[in-house]
Amino acid sequence: MKTVGITAVLASMALLQACSTSPQQQRQVGCVGAAVTGAALGAAVGNQLGGGSGKDILTASGAVAGGLAGNNAAGC
Repeated sequence: MKTVGITAVLASMALLQACSTSPQQQRQVGCVGAAVTGAALGAAVGNQLGGGSGKDILTASGAVAGGLAGNNAAGC
């Protein structure tokens, strides 16, 4: 179920970027896409570590760190 949701979000971002008319709009959609993708990957990695409440903390931390990394990697 999570894979379907992630795929739907990424597909909708690609479609939104195609509909944007100015380079500024395309950059904004690209920045959001990079941040969301990074957060999803970070959460997935964080979820693999720890146990109990530590697993929840690592999942949230991974999502934040991944979102920031994705945003920086996209140059936003």
